[in-house]
Amino acid sequence: MTDAELMDILQQYKEGRISSEQALQELHKSSFEDVGFAEIDHSRERRQGFPEVIFAEGKTKEQLLFIMKSLQENSQGSIMATRASREMFDFVHEDIAEARYDEMARIIYIERPVRRDPHHTILILTAGTSDIPVAEEARLTAYLWGNAVKTHYDCGVAGIHRLFAHKKDIDEANVIIVIAGMEGALASVVGGLTDKPVIAVPTSVGYGAAFHGVTALLAMLSSCAAGISVVNIDNGFGAGVLASKINHLR
Repeated sequence: MTDAELMDILQQYKEGRISSEQALQELHKSSFEDVGFAEIDHSRERRQGFPEVIFAEGKTKEQLLFIMKSLQENSQGSIMATRASREMFDFVHEDIAEARYDEMARIIYIERPVRRDPHHTILILTAGTSDIPVAEEARLTAYLWGNAVKTHYDCGVAGIHRLFAHKKDIDEANVIIVIAGMEGALASVVGGLTDKPVIAVPTSVGYGAAFHGVTALLAMLSSCAAGISVVNIDNGFGAGVLASKINHLR
């Protein structure tokens, strides 16, 4: 619920068009909606600038559909469900025709118009092609949160000349997300090339000693390059949100 909608409730109560009980009910609804299996946070958009995002993994198709419809009815911004399957999307799409699915990012979303500043961009770099699913989760998240996003994939340290070919975009970006598995070295290299904030995302890509992303995570946390923050393994969504919040600071 927006501030304008809250003001409308207060005005209706002031003019006697609704009772105190009705006003209280509407105000409670603007905070969260208790539906038994979930407490849907309708006030998050007002607090944080974007509606609650649904983590679809572990939910039933019916639960996901109910939450998406509730958010659709009570929010102004785009609606997202991360870690969603094609089967979940097919079920949701039967009731919500405007829902879309990005198979690589595994996100079901309802996009709503937003103004993007082309002069404040988020750049996403991956070490390898295998890191692209996490990168696409970050890209679509940042895009739906109202950012201009550029990407360059498969430019890791095994062929570092590929990274240097994108130096112009590195210099011009406002925030950089670096996504890498294996030993996670790309984050340190990029961190040493820019004065912009770098968000490092370790991925679970790699052979045995990569320990499903733990090696990259520890390497990124131990980086000697200043100005690098690190999110959880495979957490493209978290990187996209953090990058968006930084990018909107003026």
